[in-house]
Amino acid sequence: MKKTALIIGAGPAGLTAALELLRRSDVHPIILEASDEIGGISRTIRYKGNRMDIGGHRFFSKSDRVMEWWLELMPAALAEGDGAMVPISYQNKQRTVAAGKSGFASIDDDLVMLVRPRKSRIYFLRQFFDYPIKLTGDTLRGLGVIRTCKVGISYLAAKVAPRKPENSLEDFVVNRFGKELYRLFFESYTEKVWGVHPRHISAEWGAQRIKGLSLTSAVRHFVKQAFSKKKTGSGDLSQKGVETSLIERFLYPKFGPGQLWEHVASLVTERGGELHKNTRVTQLKTTGNQIVEVGATDASGHTHTYKADYVISTMPIQHLIRSLQCEVPQEVIQVSDGLIYRDFITVGLLVNRLLVTEPDGSPLRDTWIYIQEPDVKVGRLQIFNNWSPWMVADPSKMWIGLEYFCNDTDDLWKMPDAEIREFAITEMEKIGMLLRSDVLDGHVVRVPKTYPAYFGTYSQFPVIQKFTDQFENLFLVGRNGMHKYNNQDHSMLTAIEAVDNIISGASGKSNIWNINTEQEYHEEKRS
Repeated sequence: MKKTALIIGAGPAGLTAALELLRRSDVHPIILEASDEIGGISRTIRYKGNRMDIGGHRFFSKSDRVMEWWLELMPAALAEGDGAMVPISYQNKQRTVAAGKSGFASIDDDLVMLVRPRKSRIYFLRQFFDYPIKLTGDTLRGLGVIRTCKVGISYLAAKVAPRKPENSLEDFVVNRFGKELYRLFFESYTEKVWGVHPRHISAEWGAQRIKGLSLTSAVRHFVKQAFSKKKTGSGDLSQKGVETSLIERFLYPKFGPGQLWEHVASLVTERGGELHKNTRVTQLKTTGNQIVEVGATDASGHTHTYKADYVISTMPIQHLIRSLQCEVPQEVIQVSDGLIYRDFITVGLLVNRLLVTEPDGSPLRDTWIYIQEPDVKVGRLQIFNNWSPWMVADPSKMWIGLEYFCNDTDDLWKMPDAEIREFAITEMEKIGMLLRSDVLDGHVVRVPKTYPAYFGTYSQFPVIQKFTDQFENLFLVGRNGMHKYNNQDHSMLTAIEAVDNIISGASGKSNIWNINTEQEYHEEKRS
C-alpha cells in the first residue's frame, strides 16, 4: 500500500516537500492549509488589479539545488523596453540551466522569472544612505564631519581591540561595525523591528541574517563592482561569492512570489497530491515514537482524521506542541509557551507620486527602503512597481507598501483598517515622502507570527528540538516549523532534506536543523 505524508502548511517549505515527494518517490502527499491562501508569507496579495508582496521576496540563493528548482518551474528572462522577454541562463559547476532546453519550461508571457536589479537604501535624517553603507562622498556628507570621525574611530577600535564575547545581537554588530555605526544604523531600527533592545536578542540572529557581512567586505565588494565591466542583469545569474546583502540582481516572478507557489500547488494536485485549504490541524495522535494520525477541522467545523506514515510540519511550534496527543514534559510546554513571534502589517498605498525622487528627478528605483527615522513607527517602504512592473495595474501610478512590525496585542494591530491607513499616510507626510492629496487608495494586510523571535525562551529551544526529534516520522521544516528566521530558500532546503531522509530512511534530523547555521549551506558542502 502506498504510504502517506501529511504536510501541515502550504507555504514554500510545505509545497516544496509535496512536489519533491511526487517527483522522487511513491509517497502520497496531503497538504493541510489553515487559511484559504497559497504560499504562506510568500503569497501575493491582490487588490483591485494591484499586487502586494508581504515582506519582499528576492529569489536568490547560493544553493544550486534551489536555483535550479526555481528555474525548472519558471525560466529566467530579461524584460526589454517593449515588454518582450529575452532568456537568460544560470551557470554552476556542473551545468548551465537555460530557458527552453529539454526538461525545462519554455518562456511564455506570464510564467517567467524576471531578472531584477537590486537597489535598497536607508532613509535617515530625512535623506538617503546606501544599504549596506558605502564610504562614498554622499555618505560622508550626509553624516557630517563629526559623525564620520566618530564612525571611523569606533570602527578602527573594534578592529584592533580583542573581540568581545558575543552574548547578544548588540555584541555581534559592535564587533563587526563599531559602536558608532551600530548606534546610528542598527540600534533603534532593530528595536523598532523586534520591540526589544538588541542586547536582549540572541547573537544567533546576526549569525543567520548578517553572517559574513562587514564594512570591509562591503567596501571591497563595491570597489570590485566599480571596476567591473559586467552589466547588471546580463549574463550568468550565479553570485555565489557575494554576501547575500550585497547581491546586485535577483530573480522575481512576473506577478509576485505567490505566482510561483500557486504554480507549484497546481503541479502537486495535477500529479495526484491533495491540497485542503481552510483546514486547521488540531490533533497529532501518537503511538510510541510515531505520529499515526492527524486530526483537522475545516471551515464548516467538521473534523477530519488522516492516517499518516510521515508528518512534515511548518506550523508554529506552539501549535504543534499543543496538538500532540501524548504526555508532553512540563519543561517542553514552558519553553514552547515562552516562544515569541513578531507580527506584521503592510499598508498598501496607491499614489500619484512620491515627493522624494532620484537626483535626476525620475521616480525612485529602490525595491525597498529602510525607514530608520526614530519619530515614526514604519520600518520599511516597498515600491512594488520596482519589483515587477506587472505588480501595479496603472503604470502611471506608484503602488507602495508600508511595513509595520508589531505584536498582536499592540494598539496598532487592533486599529480598524481605515485608521491604520490614515496613520500610515500621516507618517509618510511627516517624513516628507508624500502628500496626502496624492493618495488615491489603500489596503491593509495583517500577518500574524511573521517573524520567530530570538528572545523569550528561545535560548532553551534545544529542549523542544530534542523532544520532537524523538518522533521518528515527524519532520519540522520552514520558518515557523523550526522557529528559525529562515529565508525562502532556507525553508525550501529544510523541506528537501526532510524528503531526502524519508526516501533514504535516515533516522537523524541534524541535516535539517543545520540548514542556515553555517556560512555555506550544508548540502553545498556535501556536494
